[in-house]
Amino acid sequence: MQPDPLSARLDSLVGMTALPDVTWQMAVMWLIVTGLFYLAIFRKFEPLLLVPIAFGALLANLPTEGLVNPPGDGVAGGLFHYISLGVDLELFPPLIFLGVGALTDFGPLIANPRTLLLGGAAQFGVFATFLGATLIGFSPQEAGAIGIIGGADGPTSIFLANKMAPHLLAPIAVAAYSYMALVPLIQPPIMRALTTEAERKIRMQSLRPVSRLEKLIFAGLVTVVVILLVPAASALIGMLMLGNVLRESLVTERLAKAAQNEVINVVTILLGTSVGITMTGERFLNADTLKILGLGVIAFGIATAAGVLMAKAMNLVSRTKINPLIGSAGVSAVPMAARVSQIEGQRADPGNYLLMHAMGPNVAGVIGTAVVAGYFIAQYAG
Repeated sequence: MQPDPLSARLDSLVGMTALPDVTWQMAVMWLIVTGLFYLAIFRKFEPLLLVPIAFGALLANLPTEGLVNPPGDGVAGGLFHYISLGVDLELFPPLIFLGVGALTDFGPLIANPRTLLLGGAAQFGVFATFLGATLIGFSPQEAGAIGIIGGADGPTSIFLANKMAPHLLAPIAVAAYSYMALVPLIQPPIMRALTTEAERKIRMQSLRPVSRLEKLIFAGLVTVVVILLVPAASALIGMLMLGNVLRESLVTERLAKAAQNEVINVVTILLGTSVGITMTGERFLNADTLKILGLGVIAFGIATAAGVLMAKAMNLVSRTKINPLIGSAGVSAVPMAARVSQIEGQRADPGNYLLMHAMGPNVAGVIGTAVVAGYFIAQYAG
């Protein structure tokens, strides 16, 4: 019996497409990608990062050609083979820190240095989750990379995961950025549960003005001290403080603006899509991913609670009271966590302004998380 010419032609056309290469894992990941797009575009949760991550994940779960392949036999590699080198070679996270430093005013921390303790307290979430992850079977390297999610610092999470557990990079990055985006939903219930209405109404004294010289000395001092104590954090701390010196020197305005805009914007696109391109269904859809997502929210909750409780403890021995709400800003989500402290403070007292006070622990959290990452690298990497 002769084959049907039309049927043969249809089979040939289908064979030329990528439809036969679609797997059930890809289809499931399309749903996850849709959820990420929804959170980013319609709920506006961290859209600058979730949109590139989601689009990268979409590309990762399509049967593409010439996109991620390494070079070989005289043929150039795919586009994302080269773009992803920015993650593999640990270039993108420090460059993000350059932009963060250029965008951030360290004045509130310098004006009220005791808020360093609040940023330090938030690191309890990192270490508690590190211990929990080791107890459920993760290696110390994996546990350290997972625990850093509690710092709510996406670039540091990527930097540490790439060094210590590159096979877990995708779920760790997605968890870190997702929880950063969900700060306004996750933190307020914890903050209210751990404080009284009277505590939430505490009005803090106005911060003293901080001179440019003080800010420059602070940036240099932190660079020297942190790198001497935790040299593995050099790339992150060095670029963070370089960005801040560009900002505060007032003689490098063009460079500061470039770090604040073009550099951080371009790197954010490349970093987000590079992370997303690792989110293949085979890597992402497994029990470890669910464990990481669960541990991540626990880490974030503990970090928030520890900052609030530290502020309450400081009030027991301090004449000048601290509004415990600013303790929650000890996580590294700058400036979102500080804004949440402000919103919760004004919910209790519309005339209370906590934003600048909360920026102190917020900046301290960025520095603290980078230091903890350096400690994990020194202790467990390699």
